[in-house]
Formats: sequence, C-alpha cells, structure tokens
Amino acid sequence: MEELDVNVSSSEAFGIAEKIVLLSFISAVILMAILGNLLVMVAVCRDRQLRKIKTNYFIVSLAFADLLVSVLVMPFGAMELVQDNWIYGEMFCLVRTSLDVLLTTASILHLCCISLDRYYAICCQPLVYRNKMTPLRIALMLGGCWIIPTFISFLPIMQGWNSIGIIDLIQQRQFNKASNSTYCIFMVNKPYAITCSVVAFYIPFLLMVLAYHRIYVTARAHARQIRLLQRAGNPAEPRQGHQEPRQDHQEPRQGHQEPRQGHQEPRQHPPDQHSTHRMKTETKAAKTLCIIMGCFCLCWAPFFVTNIVDPFINYTVPGKLWTAFLWLGYINSGLNPFLYAFLNKAFRRAFLIILCCGDERYRRPSILGQTVPCSTTTINGSTHVLSFFFCQRRGGGPAAPGLAGQRNQRGCAKVPGGVGEGNALFPQSPG
Repeated sequence: MEELDVNVSSSEAFGIAEKIVLLSFISAVILMAILGNLLVMVAVCRDRQLRKIKTNYFIVSLAFADLLVSVLVMPFGAMELVQDNWIYGEMFCLVRTSLDVLLTTASILHLCCISLDRYYAICCQPLVYRNKMTPLRIALMLGGCWIIPTFISFLPIMQGWNSIGIIDLIQQRQFNKASNSTYCIFMVNKPYAITCSVVAFYIPFLLMVLAYHRIYVTARAHARQIRLLQRAGNPAEPRQGHQEPRQDHQEPRQGHQEPRQGHQEPRQHPPDQHSTHRMKTETKAAKTLCIIMGCFCLCWAPFFVTNIVDPFINYTVPGKLWTAFLWLGYINSGLNPFLYAFLNKAFRRAFLIILCCGDERYRRPSILGQTVPCSTTTINGSTHVLSFFFCQRRGGGPAAPGLAGQRNQRGCAKVPGGVGEGNALFPQSPG
C-alpha cells in the first residue's frame, strides 16, 4: 500500500517552478481551444455559404464539444493540478468526471462522423452521397455523437459501476494524510475500462482508418488518371524534335497544316496546366490525411492504451504519466479547429472577415467574375474532380487524345468522382 500512496501523491513532486510552467502551458492550451472553437462557430453562423455545406454541421458540433471541454473540464483539472487539492466536493467530482468522459468521447465521435462524411463524398458517386447524407441522417449522426457517450459517462459513473471491486482502493487514493489533501480520483475496473475504451476510441479509430485509407487510395487512383491525361494530351511533343528536319522538305504541306496546328495548340496546354494543379491537390490530400490521423493518434492513443493496461497491472501507472496522457488528449480539442477548419479556404476567408471587422479585401469574389472549368463541378457545396474517362464515355466512346481538350472546352458531363479541392479533403463554399 505504501507504493500506491507514493503513486497517488506523485503530484506533490511538482515544485513551484514546475507549477508555473504547467500553469502557463495549460493556460495557453485552454485559451487556444476557446478562441479557435468560438471562431469556427461564429464563422458558420455569420457566413451563409458555409451553412450550405453538410460537412460544416459536423465541424460546428465538433467545435461546440471541444469548446465545452475547454470551459467545463480543463479549468478544474488545471486548478487541481496546480493547487494539489480538490475543494469542490465529492458530488461535483463525479459530475466533472462524467462531463470529461462525455465531452471527450463526443469530440472523438464527431471526428469519426467527419471521416465517414468525407468518405461518402469523395469515394462514392454523388447520388450515393445525397442518399446517405440527408438532413435526417445528419441529425441522427449528430444525435448519436451526443447520446452514445452518456451511456459510458453519466449513467455508469453516477451509478458507481466503474468502481465495483475497487472501492477501497479509490478511497485510499482520494485522501492523502501526509499533506491533508483531497483528490478527485477516477479509477475504473476492468469491464468498464474495456467497454469505455472500445466505444470512445477503438471503434471510431478503426472507422477513421478505413475511411481515410479509402480516400487515400482514391487520391492515388486520380493521380494515375492525371498522368494518363498528361500523356494523352501531348502525344506529339517528343516527336516534334525529330520531325523538324522533315518539315523543312515539306513546305507545301506545312502551309496547309499551320492553321490546324495553331488551332490545336490551345487544346493541349490547358489539360497540362490543369493536370499539374490536380496532382498537387492529390498530394495535398495525402499530406492532410497524414496530419489528421497523426495528430489524433498522438493525442489520444497513449491515454486509451494506458486506460486498458492499468487495471491489468494492478493500477501501478505513475500519476504524472496519467496526467501527461490526459492533457495530451485535451490538446486535441485545441488542435481540431486548425485541422478541420483553418485548413479550409472558405473558413480562412470567413475568419479574416471576422477578425478584420468585415474588410472588403477578404470578401468572396463575385460569382459573375468566376469561371468554373469543365473538369470540375460543384455538388452540395463541394468541388470535386471530374473523371476524364467518364467524359470520354459520355462523349460517345473513347476519344482521340487530340480531341480531349476540344471536348473539355465544349462542355462535358459534370459528375464528381474524386477528391474535393481547397485542401483536397474539406469542401469549399460555392461561388
């Protein structure tokens, strides 16, 4: 028992200098989370175009959950950590712990719903996306993100299901005789640890990995199609260097071919420029996926792995390690606005308008002054990649490479089938 008491009171090891550094860091995290999530919510409320995009409903609800984490959960954890004492009573300890589990789980489930929404929008046909992401289904998904966590937070914690079999151990850790301090201890037995971790982390993590893997595969497939489009759009470039000597001896024919060559040149260059831009977009999509999954795993995986392991090793994980892993998960609530909103051009424009008090320089340009190329289309507020081969099929069969640019100029069937523009994962507002 002496070893357990040492682990419980490990927070006493924090000196004055360490507490000042901790308080500064925690204050910065809380401030970043509050301001970032508030900015996301205000931007959607004020920008009518952002409200038209279905994905943004998940982003706003995610921002609200993260805002509650930063307002209702983080400050009390920071005060207990710095003061080395819990002064708010046992009942409020249970409420604060239930809110912690509820809001952090809701935040993770929102991330899972965003990945599924992007999967249907990017990897499926637009008709499938419309059928899947109806307003009713979006409302049900959002409701699930808030209702499901209550079954692993308020219900079991208030009923004491998480402490069955370990009540004596919890009571020993709640009070430290040496410093006469009380702590808000949240310990879980093996069944609750497994159930809570599976629902709150492992199932959403598995769904996110599957969804983002399919998005990555789709991005790679589009990159291959772009390379084929590049080769098909400029088939004669390698031969022109060898044909120059022959053109000197064929002056009569060349005179008749000049108008045709001059007419074909503009058809070859636009696909080249557009394919280069598209390749950059696909590469950006892959990088964004790595950043999103990397931050999510880095923030929450250590905590939930330890949450399952600790009951099976007799609750011997040091207190400092628990604190570090818990606050690493809280940091994710401050990073989410940057990962899911700040990387989006439409959100960034809305943020600049808000922060610069409606400066006209950051207003959205007029729709009349914009032209949308045939190779892209806007469906439900999302700009998606148009499949080059689908254009050929709609045109009546495989077309010659030289006619690809001609068909794109005339206008082909605009059906989205790829990764959205902007940051290649999150849709832009129309116009």
